[in-house]
Amino acid sequence: MKQHGSPARTALVVVAHHRTDSLTRHTADRAAARLETAGYRIDLLDLHTEGFDPRMNVADQPDWGNREKTYSDEVRAHMQRIVDADVVVAVFPVYWQSVPALLKGWIDRVWNYGFAYGRSRPRLTGKRMLWLGLAGATADDPVVEGMHSILETNLSEGIAYYCGFSRSTVGLLTDAEERPQRLDAEGNLLVGEAVTGAEREAQYAALDRRAREFVDRFAAE
Repeated sequence: MKQHGSPARTALVVVAHHRTDSLTRHTADRAAARLETAGYRIDLLDLHTEGFDPRMNVADQPDWGNREKTYSDEVRAHMQRIVDADVVVAVFPVYWQSVPALLKGWIDRVWNYGFAYGRSRPRLTGKRMLWLGLAGATADDPVVEGMHSILETNLSEGIAYYCGFSRSTVGLLTDAEERPQRLDAEGNLLVGEAVTGAEREAQYAALDRRAREFVDRFAAE
């Protein structure tokens, strides 16, 4: 928690979903509220709402011979928001055991050579990262363990630690779909009936609770 009289720390909460009424955005808003309670100033970055283009372009293509390259105004503004943050929280739906193109493109363009990596002392050294991924798989689906391991390897080891973050955690939130999905013993995808009424409310209340636990542990570190 924030000590009395100390300046507020900043949390950059990044939302990667194309709908503002999505469960992803709901989870991001709840995470932001918990971090604010823990003493953080919130910078909410909704990539779709702000019109971020995830496609790489010539202006933001890395120049391996020039780590001082001046990137586009848009990318430099996003870089500054990362610099100004003490912690970064990315909230996204899990697609193909990875992040959606919107988030991957943000990382490609913004976490760029000379800024996030390519220096003996990365500019992001000491920051902390939480990845909250919403997955349609049910908690008992055999694929979940491997999914979490893949996300940890790709996001924590391949991105956050490579860029100097001191701590990176993946919080995998299963049961995020109205229609439960899981693989059977033969690897066939089973899609159940849509969850409705009190059962649906209980399902999403449980997801909210798990997300809150991830955020609270992260804030307390």
